[in-house]
Amino acid sequence: MVILFLIGLGLCLMTLGYFIGKTQPRDADPTAQARTLQRIKPVGAVYAGASGAAAAAAAAEQAKAAASATAAYDGTLDGAVIYDKLCSACHGTGAGGAPTLDHGHWDARIAQGIDTLIRHSIDGFTGSAGLMPARGGNPALSDAQAEAAVRWMIDNLK
Repeated sequence: MVILFLIGLGLCLMTLGYFIGKTQPRDADPTAQARTLQRIKPVGAVYAGASGAAAAAAAAEQAKAAASATAAYDGTLDGAVIYDKLCSACHGTGAGGAPTLDHGHWDARIAQGIDTLIRHSIDGFTGSAGLMPARGGNPALSDAQAEAAVRWMIDNLK
């Protein structure tokens, strides 16, 4: 009977400890807090006046430096690699009005000049047939990589 009494007392104390522990506030997980702050931070900022223009220019330079610090596709200048990993999603299927790799789609574009095509791949372009996002939608793609991809695509038309 003594053993049963001690077991019952132990169970009562454990249950009491459980309910008291539930009422105490818990420390927030720092990684969860960081994820939440990252998720709810503002997308952009508003700059006004002369000081705002300077702040906007500084923010643009900082964003450009951050994008250039991360080289897309390990910095390769192999147009085939860049095409396979990025460009083929649209230019392989014709999605969004993107010209596929055949002369029927490219001859008129090539007539505009290679420099125009490279500029459109870097800066983006909206035409009557569709939309070309800047840098193919990858801001880490360098100018040289975009040029290499355009030159590879022109060299490999069917």
